[in-house]
Amino acid sequence: MTTATAPSIAEEDRLRADLYNFLGVILSGPPDEMLLAQTAGLTGDDSALGQAITTLAKLAKVTKPQAAESEYNKLFIGLGRGELLPYASYYLTGFLNEKPLALLRQDMAKLGLERADTVFEPEDNIASLMEMMGAIIAGRFRDPADLGAQKDFFARHIGPWAGHFFADLEGARNSVFYAPVGRIGQVFMSVETEAFRLG
Repeated sequence: MTTATAPSIAEEDRLRADLYNFLGVILSGPPDEMLLAQTAGLTGDDSALGQAITTLAKLAKVTKPQAAESEYNKLFIGLGRGELLPYASYYLTGFLNEKPLALLRQDMAKLGLERADTVFEPEDNIASLMEMMGAIIAGRFRDPADLGAQKDFFARHIGPWAGHFFADLEGARNSVFYAPVGRIGQVFMSVETEAFRLG
């Protein structure tokens, strides 16, 4: 029996991957009691990102799973459709299942990534893209990607639209618990964009 060891990556990259993964989880479905409790335990600092994390943690302490589910449904599901359509194709072309999704599927195949059998949404939804980026950085499915590969994936599939989506999420009519998630996403996307520009 062999023991698998996690790939060794820099602490900064591990923290980046963790934040991408957290955003992926919190956006993939309504948070249950355990995720709300974990979120309530987060601590931030005085930075813009840290302040948004502190706000989210405070909200998580007083949010019940039923309220979070109701908000999630209004934002992303709704009757017919939710307030927001969290897909790259929609943000970049105004339609679902367009060229950005086809390009993403090509790049996923090159990276050895594929949609889970239990997931039925198009792969270009924000939650999936956040999880993919986290996996690429951390090397969850193969060796951790170098900075160039990370930059390429971000520039092709996340950078052109995710900041706009997160701004819409923060300002959405039905956003309460998810408003600071939108703020976290905006600040993080801005930091990543600048880091890749300088890197």
